[in-house]
Amino acid sequence: MSDRTDPIEPLVAAMLKELGEEPGRDGLARTPVRVAKALRFFTRGYEQDAQGLLNHALFDVSYDEMVIVKDIDFYSLCEHHLLPFFGRVHVAYIPNGKVVGLSKVPRLVEMFSRRLQVQERLTTQIAATLQEVLAPRGVAVVVEAMHLCMMMRGVAQQNCSAVTSAIHGQFEKDSKTRAEFMELIRHPKPTFA
Repeated sequence: MSDRTDPIEPLVAAMLKELGEEPGRDGLARTPVRVAKALRFFTRGYEQDAQGLLNHALFDVSYDEMVIVKDIDFYSLCEHHLLPFFGRVHVAYIPNGKVVGLSKVPRLVEMFSRRLQVQERLTTQIAATLQEVLAPRGVAVVVEAMHLCMMMRGVAQQNCSAVTSAIHGQFEKDSKTRAEFMELIRHPKPTFA
């Protein structure tokens, strides 16, 4: 580990001072270090590449039914206020000769959510990447999230959530396929114990 000071640290100290705090007081003395580490962790998705993440886990298959990975938990930072938003992502695709390793779908969600985001862009980035890499017959992504910027400030709505979707290919063209996906993601999370 480097002894080098993260450039974020003096900025956090300056911000604390502007807020009326004494950055050197007990309790705050190491806050700039902790905040810098946290922000680097929260935004580590910038260091990852979607193509590289998925390309080593593509497999040729003859399976042509819907593949769903649902209830993928995520945490992100709203780019407007740098406050967290969090929730679940549901992803489905209909293969066209290729599938991706199932664990790569949550890794893709993690990569895009660990950037400064808006929920709408997060939703479309996941769908567009799967569309580009797999060229499936269809892709569907639904994101359900709660935003602290709506809960802690502004409208101060504690139980308000946002739902976004990106629907392509067969999911867009065929209402039965879309309805099947929506029905399958509504079911409660299974317990296998």
